[in-house]
Amino acid sequence: MIPELGRGAVLLGLAACSVGAVTGMWAGKTGREDVWRWTRIAAYVFAAAITVATLLMEYALITHDYSVKYVAEVGSNETPLTFTIVSLWSSLEGSILLWAVVLAVWCAVFAYSMRDKHPEHAPWALGCILTVGVFFTFLVAGIANPFERVPNPLDNGPGPNPLLQNHILMIIHPPALYLGYVGMSVPFGMACATLLSGRMPTAWARAIRRWMLVPWAALTVGIILGGWWSYEVLGWGGYWAWDPVENASFLPWLTATAFIHSSMVMERKEHLKGWTIALVMASFLLTLLGTFMTRSGVFNSVHSFTQSPIGPVFLGFLAVALLVSVVLLAARVDLLTVPDAKLAGPWSREFAFLGNNLLFSAFTFTVLLGTVYPLLNEVMTDVQISVGEPYFNRMSVPICMGILFLMGVGPALPWGQTEPNVLLRRLGTPIAVTVAIIAGCLTMGIREPTAVMTFALSGFAGVVTLRELVDPGRHRARALGEPLMKALLTTWRVGHRRAGGYVVHFGVIIIAVAIAASSVYRSEAEMTLREGQTKSFMGYDITYTGTERIDEPHRWSRVARFDVLKDGQPIGDAEPRLNHYKKMNQAIGTPTVMTGLDEDLYLSLVQVDPEAKMASLSIVVEPLVWWLWFGGGVMLLGSIIAGWPSNRRRKVA
Repeated sequence: MIPELGRGAVLLGLAACSVGAVTGMWAGKTGREDVWRWTRIAAYVFAAAITVATLLMEYALITHDYSVKYVAEVGSNETPLTFTIVSLWSSLEGSILLWAVVLAVWCAVFAYSMRDKHPEHAPWALGCILTVGVFFTFLVAGIANPFERVPNPLDNGPGPNPLLQNHILMIIHPPALYLGYVGMSVPFGMACATLLSGRMPTAWARAIRRWMLVPWAALTVGIILGGWWSYEVLGWGGYWAWDPVENASFLPWLTATAFIHSSMVMERKEHLKGWTIALVMASFLLTLLGTFMTRSGVFNSVHSFTQSPIGPVFLGFLAVALLVSVVLLAARVDLLTVPDAKLAGPWSREFAFLGNNLLFSAFTFTVLLGTVYPLLNEVMTDVQISVGEPYFNRMSVPICMGILFLMGVGPALPWGQTEPNVLLRRLGTPIAVTVAIIAGCLTMGIREPTAVMTFALSGFAGVVTLRELVDPGRHRARALGEPLMKALLTTWRVGHRRAGGYVVHFGVIIIAVAIAASSVYRSEAEMTLREGQTKSFMGYDITYTGTERIDEPHRWSRVARFDVLKDGQPIGDAEPRLNHYKKMNQAIGTPTVMTGLDEDLYLSLVQVDPEAKMASLSIVVEPLVWWLWFGGGVMLLGSIIAGWPSNRRRKVA
């Protein structure tokens, strides 16, 4: 019964979003309120239908209904309940269903929030978003149908991908990425609405920025959690390898970040409107490209799915979306141009924002080229090549240095042209701190150029960011005689967008320092120990105390136990393991990570011989890795502060 009910709900959702796509365009063209109301109703029906379909699939997974094709492919009686629930996104068809339900919910939220706002733009936007929904719901109803009935079902299944059962982060990492990926559809629809209407008032520009902040923040969290998952699960001691699918999530993040900065110039000075809209469209197109990478099977990655018929269809939709975007921009962008709008000279904040955008664009092109070039070369020459970390590191490090530099220079500059003496006064302290950091690094023996420059520029940007956060409160306290903390809280509350942006900058600075330290000063080694034997590495004494076998319903594991001391003091027991699943012939390791504020000790079990009482370990010591995850949390906090609606907006809504 579930296959029929699920497919029926999907078809109802497909019908609703198809109707809504047409009526949304009609309402945008004619301005008719009754048609706009029916468009919103269609969005609500779309969301309800796809939500019901998703709940039916979850019920089928939990009850092990192997008459449902998707359950027969990823379900298992032995899989723990938690991983049974999250197996919805462990394979192709389920992940497309998740995409559809997230998009449907986005549509409903947008329809409700815009029900009495922006009548000139909102119908166009919802019609465009629902058009995207038509494609994804069509996939669920057609070639990626998870509700196909199995005629003679078995009484058990193979279970989900073992890599997805190894860590609790798989519960939140994929949904966060999906929230970001799918959420880009909303600002894309709003960008299309801007071009179709030919107008971009300030209120609508601010609305686009607010709707971009949520998927940008979700994508930020998803990327950080993905690095954390890779670090905690895959056993190689790293968190980022420029994997094609990692790059797929990073590309739209780069263009969305450029948009957020460009939109401030657009709102403040009426500049860069066409460029800003192009960045929104590029972000959406790059999410489609990323989805194609993960679901077509053309890229080899631990994150990607196997070969499937969805690839050509998805590539076709990407081509259509690209064509529509280019045609709309070419035909309508001139309508957004403000006559006589010119940027101020090079020593202005808007010019710094332009430089920021150029660097982010160069970064995007660099990553995109390194990701897709091997595939294009194979198609054209039938020769397989790979573009690895050396290319990405060599090309990205100078760009990242430039971005850090502008993070410090940009906020220090006023809007409009500034006098040289004012510029020197505002940059004097940050420059002095930068010189002091360089001198301190050299004194402590830190001479690796990348690390020294990263630490110095991070200090430069950090001083400016702290000053920009504190100065408005200091001025208020001095002018009104208020206590400093009260004045700071008041200015942060009133200017929460500004304050949130600088908190995000702090997060980026923390991450930059953590990446530089962990990459440059990472130490690793391999060692083999007999039971009772102790070996030392980088101040750690590691003693092998024994091994045991642990049997669980969905796997069995060989666990090796080690006592660990640092500088002679015990810091705990390490229990790295090798896990064996019936779906895979090769064991999957689970490393032990002993985290500290200054450094991590990373122990990964390579091989264990219980009879000989020997174990082989891969050991990595990486400084400041904890601060990478902390920096991601700071960025999320800043995004929430920046996007939080003000009291005035809540009253209007």
